[in-house]
Amino acid sequence: MKYNLKNFKNKKILITGHTGFKGSWLSLWLKNLGAEVMGVSLDIPTQPSHFKLANLDKKIKNKFIDITNLKKLKKVFLTFKPDYVFHLAAQSLVKKSYKKPELTFYTNAIGTLNVMECLRDLKNNCIAVIITSDKSYKNLEIKRGYREEDILGGIDPYSASKASAELIIQTYFKSYLINKKNIRIGVARAGNVIGGGDWSENRLIPDCMKSWSKNKKVIIRNPNATRPWQHVLDALYGYIILSLNLKKNKKLNGHAFNFGPPLNNDYRVIDVLKLVKKLWDKAFWKIIKNKKEYESNLLKLNSSKAKLILKWKCNLSFKESVQFTTEWYRFFYLTKKNMYNFSVKQINLYSQKLK
Repeated sequence: MKYNLKNFKNKKILITGHTGFKGSWLSLWLKNLGAEVMGVSLDIPTQPSHFKLANLDKKIKNKFIDITNLKKLKKVFLTFKPDYVFHLAAQSLVKKSYKKPELTFYTNAIGTLNVMECLRDLKNNCIAVIITSDKSYKNLEIKRGYREEDILGGIDPYSASKASAELIIQTYFKSYLINKKNIRIGVARAGNVIGGGDWSENRLIPDCMKSWSKNKKVIIRNPNATRPWQHVLDALYGYIILSLNLKKNKKLNGHAFNFGPPLNNDYRVIDVLKLVKKLWDKAFWKIIKNKKEYESNLLKLNSSKAKLILKWKCNLSFKESVQFTTEWYRFFYLTKKNMYNFSVKQINLYSQKLK
């Protein structure tokens, strides 16, 4: 099913976490669809960053505030009066969550609470998509893939913080928003997305690109870990069409949706490395297993609900996702050029695949 994405033209869209990896791609996509985008972030989390390389600091409106500051966040919401809200702001790194659990819980749980408070006070009509994580589920390492009704939980601080955010969303929806006719919300859960412009710490492909661009070996912690590898644009397309469906179908209000690759796409970290090596000269790695910190080996999402109701699917195969990602980094490291045009080109190539 092909959606009319031109419906976003001239719409006011507020994106939290817009300077991050996912947020910058979403901001760029919606801006190029003709939307008026307002981004809210604490800072620019990495150097370099896709946000800066795509010139988003000059192309959209930006507010640099802490989402845990309710007073400042509410002022942005009530002044901007968004038609759509996409909440992506988070401390999203598992390893960092072990070092800074308080920051992780405060940002991911209280930050989400504050967004829900802002939605509660809005008077205009607004569609909100709250992005959590595949790690919101209590990981029993089941093979069938996690469904939206499965139990939430978390062993590491990051996962627990996202599960906490989910409980806050449910509480606010059932206590305050379910009968608020001007607000509709949906929850989106995706996983380990890849794509150009990610320079986050302790992430496989960013670590590879940073090391290999300097002809250095990359350290691999968990080579046999299975992740739901998908391109960032596939996940973002899910968020976008969820918002459009929420607008036209009030029965979806309060629903959660998984957006993951096909369940038969079982690819390990080592499989990704072997594929990237075919596309990148001088790719080397060293395996040093981490025994101190828990990290799940098997993590899958069952996206049947999104496929059935939203008619969503991954439009890029595993191989295409890795190719898109590697080509972005290759262009960047070879040319050192502004990446706005190349990023838009990839969005356009992706859009051509939509049916």
